[in-house]
Amino acid sequence: MKLGKYSIGIGDRFNHQAKAQLKALIQAKNEGISITPVWNKSFREHEIIHSHPKDTRDQADSAVAALGWTDNYFVDADHINMKSVDLFIESSDFFTIDVADSIGVMADREEIEKFLISNQRFIGELELCDLCIKILINEKKLDLIGAKYLLAVKKAGQIYRKIRDVKGNKNFIVEVSMDETEQPQTPTELFFILSALAQEGIPVQTIAPKFSGRFNKGVDYVGDVNQFKKEFEQDLAVIRKAIDVFDLPADLKLSVHSGSDKFSIYKPIKEALKKYDAGLHIKTAGTTWLEELIGLASSEGEGLLIAKEIYLQAFNRFDELCGPYKTVIDIETGRLPHPDVVMKWDGQKFAESLRHDQSNENYNLHFRQLLHVGYKIASEMGSRYIDALIMNEEVIAGNVFENIYQRHIKRIFS
Repeated sequence: MKLGKYSIGIGDRFNHQAKAQLKALIQAKNEGISITPVWNKSFREHEIIHSHPKDTRDQADSAVAALGWTDNYFVDADHINMKSVDLFIESSDFFTIDVADSIGVMADREEIEKFLISNQRFIGELELCDLCIKILINEKKLDLIGAKYLLAVKKAGQIYRKIRDVKGNKNFIVEVSMDETEQPQTPTELFFILSALAQEGIPVQTIAPKFSGRFNKGVDYVGDVNQFKKEFEQDLAVIRKAIDVFDLPADLKLSVHSGSDKFSIYKPIKEALKKYDAGLHIKTAGTTWLEELIGLASSEGEGLLIAKEIYLQAFNRFDELCGPYKTVIDIETGRLPHPDVVMKWDGQKFAESLRHDQSNENYNLHFRQLLHVGYKIASEMGSRYIDALIMNEEVIAGNVFENIYQRHIKRIFS
């Protein structure tokens, strides 16, 4: 299977916005921008909402049929490991294999020695011609990389072969995720991670490394944009070199996780993609749920009441909701509006506080992050929340389309 040069991770918590998202990609295609949709929803999200991967597949298939989409599309088993992969195998054809938990755990010394032997030829200077730089490699550095990453790659291999044994070796896309770690991978580390993936026989088509800075859920990038640009371009160069040297898939490309709303790095991403004629996979699914809340709030009435109740409970259940996401949110509780204040807001005030428009004085990134992780409460409302989505479908769909098309596709790919 081929993913295409550009692809975007979409989807939503409650499986109601697939058509609005696909319309954004159809609009892009009409303007000459071909982007493959990848509907994704993680095990954690399914577990919290009590949904099933088949629900994501059904929603994607339904949208594709309704809108006459004839290009490729995929359903991603997002951030799966050996424990969760079985749940996704039947309904998914894209697998984001997350091995971050194994990074830094030592592999068998015998395996590390094999890794050293197979990569001896690279000791010395490795030229990255795209950047006109050289990476210096010695045996000690190589040994450290093997000790840090080899077990993670071996785990990825086990999961890949489990999927392959069920689906066949050409019937799905493989992504390897190493982004949920403390430190970013250096260009040298990424090169030898790709070497190990090739030796493991994994036909990886996208890889998600860790970059410097904070990629918090649903808000802008926090960090040195110039440093990110440098790392992003280095990783593009490493991937191009690795494709040639290790005979990896020719369409292997970078994946940017938690890519939703990272507006300050979209320009350097766009410039680098054009400069190196490179592909990209970027995940943006999480903010769709917030566009639903914005639509409900701005509709006033029952929709606004639901939005306010969700915030009230989120405020009171802060630790419970934020715990699973503590590495990807930064919320200053003192900057959160008190529920008594929010209960007096009209729909416009609520929507403007939540919508990611940094030029609006009402925008509150702490409010936005808390609601981002508060979807469990909407799930607990059951049919009341779903009925509200259906009742306000037109305005919500408009928000979802605008978010994907104007804030993401136009800024990155046009």
